[in-house]
Amino acid sequence: MDESAEREFTAFVTERGHVLLRVAYALTGNRQAAEDLLQTALAKTALRWTRIEHGAEMYVRKVLYHDHVSRWQRLRRLREVPVETPPEQGARGDLSREVADRIAVHGALLRLPPRQRAVLVLRYLEDLSEKQVAQVLGCSPGTVASQASRALARLRELIAGQGLLAPDDADLEVIR
Repeated sequence: MDESAEREFTAFVTERGHVLLRVAYALTGNRQAAEDLLQTALAKTALRWTRIEHGAEMYVRKVLYHDHVSRWQRLRRLREVPVETPPEQGARGDLSREVADRIAVHGALLRLPPRQRAVLVLRYLEDLSEKQVAQVLGCSPGTVASQASRALARLRELIAGQGLLAPDDADLEVIR
């Protein structure tokens, strides 16, 4: 990578790195795993930077989703993920219910298969269309729609089973 390309890549990482880390965290549910996943994706991007600089963010996202699914398939096991303690009361008052809801949704997301989790992250956290999700994951829009439907149904079951969220609260707005 020449000096100019290196500066462009560094500027890209500086500008978009925090957003990409948020996506990686939503996929992995663990800060350290998210950092590792993002670092791998950025390393792969750096190798091809001069050919993809205009579509760099989409390229990094594709690498994140594909590497995450591949890594999960290799491990074939669920890991316990420690969660941080809820923040103490602040100016907004008691946030314990909101934190409990977020933990419930987060825990339920982690119990979904990686492909379903990736579909939900892309559709609802990244706010991509079914067509865009299909392009990222390399499948048809119909597959995205069916995976999203199944994932949301399973997510509702898991959340209801935890008994933390009221039925009308069980939407993905909690994770945004």
